[in-house]
Amino acid sequence: MGDEFYAIIKLVSGEEILSLIMVDENDGDPLIVLQNPIVIKLLSNNGETYVKVKPWIELTSESIFFIKLDKVITMTETTDEKIISIYENYINEDETEFNTNGNKIKLSKKMGYVSSVEEARKKLEEIYNDIKES
Repeated sequence: MGDEFYAIIKLVSGEEILSLIMVDENDGDPLIVLQNPIVIKLLSNNGETYVKVKPWIELTSESIFFIKLDKVITMTETTDEKIISIYENYINEDETEFNTNGNKIKLSKKMGYVSSVEEARKKLEEIYNDIKES
């Protein structure tokens, strides 16, 4: 097995993933070993750029994946500290949105967060009771 490094990989399926990887060159048929691969999407809002992060394969608890080299269009090593910081924050804390500086974003009313579940439940119960009494 080779050395580990962070890489952005473009697959023949069109997916772009970021992962800590190493290349296993055993038996002349190289495999790429992905550790906690993620998909990163850039979003813009009010002149600021945000990064949305999600797992590459969402319905599994596995963290190691293997890809044959023929499924890769291109792969590039990244040493960008911001990208690596976003990746590590996501892997360590399982947060889903960061700004481009790698800082976590707290939800706000502008982003669609209106109330807590408990507050919403109370308001809906009040509406239901008012309708029921009418």
